[in-house]
Amino acid sequence: MTNSATAVAHANIALAKYWGKRDEALALPATSSLSLTLDAFHATTTVTLDPAADADTATLDGRPMSDGELARVSRFLDLVRSLAGSSARAAVDSVSTVPTGAGLASSASGFAALAGAAAAVYGLDLDARGLSRLARRGSGSASRSVFGGLVVWHAGTDDATSYAEPVPGGEPGGPLDPAMAVVVLDAGRKAVSSREAMRRTVETSPFFPAWAEATERDVALMLDAVRAGDLAALGELAESNALRMHATMLGARPPVRYWTAHTVAVLDQVQALRADGLPCWATIDAGPNVKVLCAAPDLPALADALSDGGTRRVVTARPGPGLRVDAGGAS
Repeated sequence: MTNSATAVAHANIALAKYWGKRDEALALPATSSLSLTLDAFHATTTVTLDPAADADTATLDGRPMSDGELARVSRFLDLVRSLAGSSARAAVDSVSTVPTGAGLASSASGFAALAGAAAAVYGLDLDARGLSRLARRGSGSASRSVFGGLVVWHAGTDDATSYAEPVPGGEPGGPLDPAMAVVVLDAGRKAVSSREAMRRTVETSPFFPAWAEATERDVALMLDAVRAGDLAALGELAESNALRMHATMLGARPPVRYWTAHTVAVLDQVQALRADGLPCWATIDAGPNVKVLCAAPDLPALADALSDGGTRRVVTARPGPGLRVDAGGAS
């Protein structure tokens, strides 16, 4: 054990979506998924043991976390403490460049960083797969932010078999050389949380079983595309998978709709850009913001077009690194 540890984890954007759990307690997903970790967004989290404290404390971007946020962090630390055989409370300080609750994967980077720092201070000797499994318990998509580049999260059948691992081919300058333009249309917190929307979709949408079955096929086809170095095939599958996920959410009762008129406008523009010869493909998570996949050489032209004359905020991103932990000066 060490008294304090700091970890940095980057956000990831799913190309084949994680949407729906088959086990809430263990955060086991209904399907496998595939994602791209980005260099543009990250969380930095420091966990410091405070054995004299009666309760955990936590801050986010310099402010005390809300009661709900703190409860979620403390539940995760309880899991770490149970694995470590410790009762010591901790102070958690996190700074994130990802807007919280806006569908930009803030929980993925946040809980991956928390998992790395907490495992270090409580003395858990975990390899990368073990860290991925641990991060999954805080936020499912955090299992993928343990790794850089393209990452597959295997749905598995139990706690031991549900983990993420890197997929060769997604590194900068590699066969795919992927990049992403993130169109930030609304960085505010969404009205319906991802957890609530996910639960509602699973429980009430008649389209969910078909979507889950199709997503498993999509993941297999995406992995084939990655092995073949075929970015167009990967992009087409990603765009289709995202649209299907949102159609499934519209089938929930009551329906969940994150899109705005601005979201639709960007989708229309991506389609038009593609028709004009700029290869690019859109994906959308649980929020109104649109992420657009392209080859790295096309990123400047794509970002310029999507900025719509400077009226939209566009963040450009390349494949990002995996989790980094600094525990007492040792990485």
